[in-house]
Formats: sequence, C-alpha cells, structure tokens
Amino acid sequence: PACPGAPTGAFSFQERAAHQDRGARQERGMKRIFGAREFVVGLSRRAGQKKEVAPPPTLSDAGAKIDSRVAGLDEKIKSLEQELSGYKEKMKKAKGPALKTLRQRAMAVLKRKKMYEQQRDQLAGQAFNIEQTNFTIDSVKDTITTVDAMKAASKTLKTEFKKVNIDKIDDLQDELADMMEDMNEVQDVLGRSYDVGEDVDEADLDAELDALGDELEVDDELTADTADTTPAYLQPAEPTLPEQPTNVPAAPVAPSAAVDEFGLPVAQGA
Repeated sequence: PACPGAPTGAFSFQERAAHQDRGARQERGMKRIFGAREFVVGLSRRAGQKKEVAPPPTLSDAGAKIDSRVAGLDEKIKSLEQELSGYKEKMKKAKGPALKTLRQRAMAVLKRKKMYEQQRDQLAGQAFNIEQTNFTIDSVKDTITTVDAMKAASKTLKTEFKKVNIDKIDDLQDELADMMEDMNEVQDVLGRSYDVGEDVDEADLDAELDALGDELEVDDELTADTADTTPAYLQPAEPTLPEQPTNVPAAPVAPSAAVDEFGLPVAQGA
C-alpha cells in the first residue's frame, strides 16, 4: 500500500520549481557560509604574520640629529644677539615712550635668547650622554675583541706547549752543566805550570822580586860611573868644523828697472 502523504504521481511544474528554488537557496547559503569561513581564515592568517618593524635609530643618528638642532639654536641665538645690539643702539638715542617701547621689545628678545640658550644646554647634555654611551659601547666591543684574541692565543699556547717536554729540558740543562764543569777542569789542567811546586810561598816570591829590583838599580849606577871615569884619550874625538867667515863681500845690487803706471817694466830707449 502507498504511504500516506506521499505524492501519488509525478511532480508538478510548481513543485519542481519550488524544489529547484529551495536547492538554489541552500547552495547560496552554503556559499555564504564557506565564504565567511574563508574570510575568517584569511584574517587569522594575516593576523599571524609579523609586520615589518623599522630598525631603531642608532646613537650616531641621534647624535647627528641633536647636533643639527644645536646648530639651529646657535643660529637663532646669534640672530637675537644682533637684534639686541640694534635695540641697544636705538635705546641710546630714544627718549620717553619710544625708549620704553624699545626696552620692552629688547626684554622680549632677551627672554627668547635665554630660552634658546637653555634648550641648547639641554641638547648639549643629551649629546654628551650619547657620546659617553657610544664610547662605552666601543670600549665593550674592544674588550670583547681583546678577550677573543686572548682566548685564541691561549689555545695556541696550549697547543704549542704540549710540544715542550720539561723533563727533556731539565736533562739538557744538566748535561750542559756537566759539560761546563768538565771544560773548567780541562782548562785548569792545561793552565798548570811545569816544574813549579805548589808549595811556593808568595811572600818569598815578593821578597825575591824586590831584591832583583835592587840589583838592577845597582847595575845602572855602576854603568853610569864607568862612563864618567873613561879617559879622554879613550873617548871618541868630535869633528871640528871651520868657523864661518865674517868679511864676506856684499852681493852686487842690480839697477832698478823703470816701470810704468801699471807696474810693468818699461823698455829701454822707448
């Protein structure tokens, strides 16, 4: 038997159209659902991505910026000083209300100048702190470099020290010391004098040396006395030379030649 409520024949045109319409609505609903899901997934993916962050400014950049600001303040202060100089010159000649007005303007300029000077001093303090920090960073980097170099040197030293044998060095030193002692003994043996007893007293040698000196002095005196007592006929005769004559005629003097004004001789008969 047929089920109650079931269609007994084919779908009518209206029912088929309604069924298609219902299917289309379901399809559009599913697309909206999945589209919203993909949108949410895309947002989550974008949220998970890291944004590119600009690098922080360096100390050099900060110092350069502060220096430029200090230079700008210096220019402003210089301009205000020139303006104050102009007001001072005008105040010397002005009187009454004009003097009061110029004085007020000069006071305003002076206040601005003081403000700029205070700002410049603050920036100068900041620049000093930046330079000090930069110097500290450079010192730390240098320290790290030095430590790394010392570590490398320590490793090299350990590697090279393993090649050194302390025991062999001690043995070598002992051998050299023994050889030096042997050489000293050889030199002592070679330096000995032959046929001279070792029991000779140095005092006796000194006395004998002094006596030998006295004998030499006596021989010298005897030699001098013998030379003085030699007879004249035994002494060698000295050769006698004739005396120089004193009555030698003078040499003839040549007549003086005449000379001209330039000191040259003048020809005879000219």
